[in-house]
Amino acid sequence: MNSPQPQRPVSEGHLLGGRVHHSQPVTGFRTGIEPILLAATIVARPGERVLEAGTGSGAALLCLAERIPGVLGFGVEIDPAQAALAAANAAANGFAGLQIVVGDITHLPLSGPFDHAFANPPYHAGSGSRSPNPARDQAKRRFPALFEIWAAGLAGALRPRGTLTFIVPAASLSPCLEAMAAADCPADAVLPLWPKPGKAAKLVILRGIKTGRAPLRLLAGLTLHRHEGGYSAAAEAILRDGASLPVD
Repeated sequence: MNSPQPQRPVSEGHLLGGRVHHSQPVTGFRTGIEPILLAATIVARPGERVLEAGTGSGAALLCLAERIPGVLGFGVEIDPAQAALAAANAAANGFAGLQIVVGDITHLPLSGPFDHAFANPPYHAGSGSRSPNPARDQAKRRFPALFEIWAAGLAGALRPRGTLTFIVPAASLSPCLEAMAAADCPADAVLPLWPKPGKAAKLVILRGIKTGRAPLRLLAGLTLHRHEGGYSAAAEAILRDGASLPVD
């Protein structure tokens, strides 16, 4: 695929302690730690095919490719400028196994089956205030039946026993679990992300298995920050050193 060149002003940065070059838009939707944490949960092996919906500037796939050399990653992004930036990031890091395409989760422009699929879907309530930046608003705003549509689209591209993983707000846990079950990819693990010790989780990671029937497990979770500030040692290992985040 010949991707267009990024048109928006971008800032140059790095992920995983400087091991991954990552450019992203100066304004609009910018990457947080969510895609790095999400990518750390994917149990792919070299040569396996991994699909990400809403790949943005490619942070999750870049981190996955750095952690698992030889993985074949496919990113689908509806925003052409973001897709072009993700493709440029993949090329800049020498990740030949990553492919970025412009497309919609409801009509995947890629053929399966895939071994793993994951996403950090839009989660802001549709009734909330709109961002003045259209790209940010599109990346963040949840529309009705979003989880059902994304779960069905990604699960439909998976092989039997393939994994489907989402990172979502804790408040969206129930509808996301229901959507995964309806897509025949029921969740078998919920991993809370605690902001600090003793604080309620704001985000959770859900992992499901295509055609799986294992009971749902609530894992111990990951504490992101120390009481005194700064990332916890476990979070540092993932965000800076590229460690995995087990959900098994």
